[in-house]
Amino acid sequence: IRARHTGSLVSDRTGKITPFAMTQLSDRGQFFVEPGDDTYEGQVVGINPRAEDLDVNVTREKKLTNMRSATADVFETLARPLDMGLELAMEFCAEDECVEVTPEVVRVRKVELNSSLRARAKSRAKARG
Repeated sequence: IRARHTGSLVSDRTGKITPFAMTQLSDRGQFFVEPGDDTYEGQVVGINPRAEDLDVNVTREKKLTNMRSATADVFETLARPLDMGLELAMEFCAEDECVEVTPEVVRVRKVELNSSLRARAKSRAKARG
């Protein structure tokens, strides 16, 4: 079995994915999801080029102020998300991840959705050796 040398970008909360958050996180890795999609805590939303998993907030909204700035909002384009079919999702999964298949979508998620419980289980596994 081939091992993966990349980590996962894992959503740390439930909500709708915003373009603002994805733009801010675009340098962290490549995404499987698009703005406007629903997400939940523990869902894998992208690939982290580094070996460890990274919890990210993809639901963060831009703070609106009443002040107008001299530089108007800059429009940035997002990279097209990876199309995650069933075969790719199964190939992508690490030991602590699983594939969730519904009639509309194929998602990769962590087996343990809660991030603090995932961290606790990881530290226990390290202690056991």
